[in-house]
Amino acid sequence: MNTDNFLEILQNSKQEIDEALPAKVESLETRTDLKEAMLYSILAGGKRLRPILFLMTIEAFGKDSTQSIDVGCAIEMVHTYSLIHDDLPAMDNDDFRRGNLTNHKVYGEAMAILAGDALLTLAFQTIAQSSAVTSDLIVELIGKLAVAAGPEGMVDGQAADIEAEGKTIALNDLEHIHRHKTGALLGYSIVAGAKIAGGSKEQIAQLTQFAHHLGLAFQIQDDILDVEGDESVIGKPIGSDLENKKSTYPQLLTLEGAKEKLVQEVAQAKEYLYKANIDHSWLEKFTDYMVSRDH
Repeated sequence: MNTDNFLEILQNSKQEIDEALPAKVESLETRTDLKEAMLYSILAGGKRLRPILFLMTIEAFGKDSTQSIDVGCAIEMVHTYSLIHDDLPAMDNDDFRRGNLTNHKVYGEAMAILAGDALLTLAFQTIAQSSAVTSDLIVELIGKLAVAAGPEGMVDGQAADIEAEGKTIALNDLEHIHRHKTGALLGYSIVAGAKIAGGSKEQIAQLTQFAHHLGLAFQIQDDILDVEGDESVIGKPIGSDLENKKSTYPQLLTLEGAKEKLVQEVAQAKEYLYKANIDHSWLEKFTDYMVSRDH
């Protein structure tokens, strides 16, 4: 990442993931229909923000990230699994994702569930088989990913989100949902990158706080886009949160209040990023990109 063009860096990192990720699925010795369902969601597009954040964190320590692409692929597998399951009729019941029909609308609910299950477990297999890190670090990365994706992370956030439907919840309860449902995997992406790059305990502590505020800012922007975004750009109908009777930042704080909260979270995220004593330039630009995106 030695170019001065941030968008070019972003695109190059995305291309790395886009090339490596399908190969992990295509090489599997499994049923063709299952593989097709997995690849459908893998190839459906997406910004690859989490694995890019992982790669950029490694680079921020002055280390080469190219050898760690397997872990980046694993992160995106977990994210893709969560989207497949979130879209199911028993969850958010969405028909479109990234402008395409959702997995269950194409392959049926049962195969969509299995495709999500397969991607989740393939993520752990991919890290376990990585030759880029030591055995001890592989164990630690797998353990941390299990926490981020499991009942203390994403699954907890999704369960809390379901329980909150149709209710007006307190702001701290909303933050709990998003700290787990969205923030846990974002946080893992940053911490895993720092671990692989040899970051100190103090640096990882600062970056963990950076990830916490970045995750909240990311979700606030999502909520804002659900109110005033462009449906043709987002790739799914806007207003789905209101239709699903979900509490959001604009609902609890008003749209202007949510925008003010977004500014506060971004400022706090950058404050911790600066304290990490790394080359923060691209991570700072990445933060601005994430909260100014239109989809």
